[in-house]
Amino acid sequence: MTLNITIDPDAPDAPYEQLRAQISEQARSGALPVGHRLPTVRGLAEQLGLAANTVAKAYRALESDGVIETRGRHGTFVAAAGDAAERQAAAAAAVYAAQVRRLGLSAEAAVGVAGEAIRAAYEGD
Repeated sequence: MTLNITIDPDAPDAPYEQLRAQISEQARSGALPVGHRLPTVRGLAEQLGLAANTVAKAYRALESDGVIETRGRHGTFVAAAGDAAERQAAAAAAVYAAQVRRLGLSAEAAVGVAGEAIRAAYEGD
């Protein structure tokens, strides 16, 4: 999955604001799912033909808004919206998704395994 970002140099909004707004909207709409790893500041700056400081400014604003989160050297990711329990569940799901992908499971198989685990955990409720 790649970011679908277009910066219009003739737009009244500054490039960092255009970038911030588009990432925010894509995260809110689900086009960028929770846990999706975003490009590095330098990488995205190169892709879009922007200065690294412009992308860094947009990322800082997005992090301040709770749209993205930086996990140190691991990168920058789309943050979970909602309360702390949902955030923790989304983080656990992201770890699970990364692990099953490394194991070579298809998305369908991974969803099936997760579904079975959830059914087992909620049995008797």
